Amino acid sequence: MIKLVLGPSGSGKTKWLIDQANEERKNGNKNIVFVDSDDKHIFTLDYSVRLINASDYLVNTVEGFLGFIGGILARDYDIGKIYIDGIYDIVDINKENIHKLSEGLKELSKKCEADIYLGLDWHKEDVPSDLSEEIHELKIEG
Repeated sequence: MIKLVLGPSGSGKTKWLIDQANEERKNGNKNIVFVDSDDKHIFTLDYSVRLINASDYLVNTVEGFLGFIGGILARDYDIGKIYIDGIYDIVDINKENIHKLSEGLKELSKKCEADIYLGLDWHKEDVPSDLSEEIHELKIEG
């Protein structure tokens, strides 16, 4: 299963992803991975959640990103969930390639039995309607 975690900048996507990763680590028996474009959340994630800085690995295309996630899953068969935040800072994710990205992540998720959550600075209406079942939208409260 994959979920596109949507919301504008400042809507709490990063906090939601971190909270979910930390909570899942407390409750689950599988390994949890958090992929980001930097290391700034190293102290907010549970110490046993594996933080990976994708910018350290020359990831800059959708194809490269799918290979990167595939490599992470190939390395550790015990991954239960992958949380991805800020990847849009280093990979251009747009309406032309979102289907390719979504299909690739779904295939990896199914093959490896790992749920994948991808945070995007998008609104629900920005996502093609055929991907609506994958959406988890956050809104700014207040």
